[in-house]
Amino acid sequence: MSSPHNNTMQLVEMREAIRQAIDEEMQRDPHVFVMGEEVAEYNGAYKVTKGLLDKWGKERVIDTPISELGFAGLAIGAAMTGLRPIVEFMSFNFSFVAADQIISNAAKMYYMSGNRFSVPIVFRGPNGAAAQVSSQHSHCVEALYSNLPGLIVIAPSNSYDAKGLLKSAIRNNNPVLFLENELMYGDKMEIPVSEYLVPIGKAQVVREGKDVTLISHSRMVNICKMAADELRASGISVELIDLRTIKPLDITTIATSVRKTGRVLLVEEGHIFTGICAEVGFQIMEHCFDFLDAPLQRICQKETPLPYSKELEKETMPTKNKIVEAIKNWT
Repeated sequence: MSSPHNNTMQLVEMREAIRQAIDEEMQRDPHVFVMGEEVAEYNGAYKVTKGLLDKWGKERVIDTPISELGFAGLAIGAAMTGLRPIVEFMSFNFSFVAADQIISNAAKMYYMSGNRFSVPIVFRGPNGAAAQVSSQHSHCVEALYSNLPGLIVIAPSNSYDAKGLLKSAIRNNNPVLFLENELMYGDKMEIPVSEYLVPIGKAQVVREGKDVTLISHSRMVNICKMAADELRASGISVELIDLRTIKPLDITTIATSVRKTGRVLLVEEGHIFTGICAEVGFQIMEHCFDFLDAPLQRICQKETPLPYSKELEKETMPTKNKIVEAIKNWT
């Protein structure tokens, strides 16, 4: 991975970082192409594919019908024959329509074919809640898909990681779910102008601390940063870990932190039952039980479909205040 300190920098939104990753990989490899609903003429529902049709043409930037099962299967077949599709779901909630293709074919084909057919495909798009889009457009899918052997699951929290991880995902020979968030597309960050990669399967210690380890991923990392700032003013030192890759999980980085702090709070936008926090928490118990000074805690979305009401939405989701209160009451 290149260091951002050794490059000329550019200030970009996350949507532009993702677009650059796709564009650079299409330039690097003629087998890479993009398909999905409105990715061509309309430039993508969130303008991630803006300009790609004009540059690469309709054979490599392909609008599809509203038929996720159909175009997911088409893309999986293309991947099996040597191409590298990037499939955009307008929302990862709509990936449920394509679940049979993702689960039964993309995830299992390498195993079922005795290693003869790889499926180098990336499924990408917004995951989780936006603002008042209600329950059918707000589900977090990472726990569901992480249960399936054969799938890599990535969920970046910033523009730098989004670009570097997406480039790594496109080059990977396995099916990858690349989970973005609608509310983060406009977030700006300086990233290198020159090419760089971020390795799959490596978490990042965003902030070092000594009192408690705070673990999260995707948009919740930014909520955790705000909580860590407030806690620092109260004299509580928080070590914040961004998982970045959900599967494979970097338990080594997590365990190193937990053995230092002795306390762990896990934060997840998804539901609490059988969520990512449940899996990470259990692995911490397996590897770090003797180093824990207190029981693990987690803050997740409550066990209800996400409400449309702004106030109920806030009550249901993890927030900065909930994180701060949990750690203060604990430490």
